Amino acid sequence: MDKEFLQKYLKDFANLISLSSAIIPDLVCVKDILVTASVNRKKVIIVGNGGSSAMASHISVDLTKNAGIRCINFNESDLITCFANDYGYEKWVEKAVEFYGDERDVFIGISSSGSSKNILNGCLAARKKNFSKVITLSGMEAENPLRQLGDINLWANSMAYNHIENIHQIWLLAVVDLIIGNAVYTA
Repeated sequence: MDKEFLQKYLKDFANLISLSSAIIPDLVCVKDILVTASVNRKKVIIVGNGGSSAMASHISVDLTKNAGIRCINFNESDLITCFANDYGYEKWVEKAVEFYGDERDVFIGISSSGSSKNILNGCLAARKKNFSKVITLSGMEAENPLRQLGDINLWANSMAYNHIENIHQIWLLAVVDLIIGNAVYTA
């Protein structure tokens, strides 16, 4: 039973990875957006919940340290709990964007379901602050609300949270490596 589960699990994930080739033009566009933001001395703000939040931290550090693109995330517990307490959980990302975002910045919102109200409100706040681009990463339903809010909407065609989070991480790390350049890719 375990063996069959894992075989199906890995096969489903492999199929999801193989379907990623269709979004290669979007990933190149994401790279161009991030590089342009950096050239224009703007920053990237990346947010998510749960595993997507951990991924946002990982990508933020890699973009900053390895790719030379200034990127921040809002994973400080004091910021989240203060803003959630004062403004409500659904509004905390929106308020963080209002306080820390600058015109022409780039916003990346990650939500596996594409329905996280705090991420949706963060996208809307980025629009209101006149960010240059909003990039979304989601999964599950094809017509999820987050997928309707971005300039680029990367969607994983899966209902499995772990598959969605893993493919999002692969896509974002591929963009980091694309920015750094092919010389570092030694597989």
